[in-house]
Amino acid sequence: MADSALISVGLPLALAVIMFGLGLSLTTADFRQVARSPRAVVVALVLQVLVLPAVAFALVVTFDVDPLLAVGVMLLAASPGGTTANLFSHLFRGDVALNVTLTAINSVLAAVTLPLITNAAIAWFDATGEVGLQTGKVVQVVAIVLVPVGVGMVVRNRRRAFAVRADRPVRIFSVLVLVLVAAGALLGERENLADYLQQVGLLTGIFCLVSLNLGYVGARLLRLSQAQAVATSMEVGIHNTTIALTVALGVMKSTEVAVPAAVYSVLMYVLATSFGFAITRRRPRSEEARRAVPGRTRGHAEPSRRTSAR
Repeated sequence: MADSALISVGLPLALAVIMFGLGLSLTTADFRQVARSPRAVVVALVLQVLVLPAVAFALVVTFDVDPLLAVGVMLLAASPGGTTANLFSHLFRGDVALNVTLTAINSVLAAVTLPLITNAAIAWFDATGEVGLQTGKVVQVVAIVLVPVGVGMVVRNRRRAFAVRADRPVRIFSVLVLVLVAAGALLGERENLADYLQQVGLLTGIFCLVSLNLGYVGARLLRLSQAQAVATSMEVGIHNTTIALTVALGVMKSTEVAVPAAVYSVLMYVLATSFGFAITRRRPRSEEARRAVPGRTRGHAEPSRRTSAR
């Protein structure tokens, strides 16, 4: 599967369309949002860029997985959040504007951090003889990630109406591509699938839950709002697995490296949905309690004004 035209040509093109769609939703104001919400942005970026790779490394060492699977887990951890994180944030009343900002910045940073982390993992787990991200491949990753985003932003600036119309179709296309590629990656390793699932199924599930909790709890401990905490949780916990799959299959030419991202792409929908319901079920009680007092105060104040007016 890794050598097919679908993977070598089709997948990078599909990712380019997805990243172009991401660019259609971004403006330069999204990057300036950092100045307006610096703490929220810094918290999410530190968790995404520094903490998550450390968590993934600890899990890989603990579970003692095969070298190529270990590289795949680290590649997954290095992948930024994506449009799916924005969608989940919207569903669970997060700060979607913060998600858009984080996605924009993460996508730029990933062009540098993803090759660095992946190459470090390749060297650490001694997988250099089988896979690698040499300079030419790194440039390819940067081009796949950044160039379509830049083109999309230019189009949005000049053709805003088109950008708005294209948003929904691109989101649907993104989900379809992710499902098809994940299924293809798993089928491509069907002979070893049971063994791989045994090695990385539980690991990727734990990684997803830890990521979601880190984003939410970290944000709340630092006194960010509930909406910002939800946004941070989804951005940190839901990775752009299309990027991970494209790098693994289209750039590194390894189906085995793609397996963790393929498994994760299935689990994250179930786990993120469950997590979203869990954190939003607790929210209304506290928020309603805070809102009830002002509401009652206003309710009592109005009759007194009417009485005085008479």
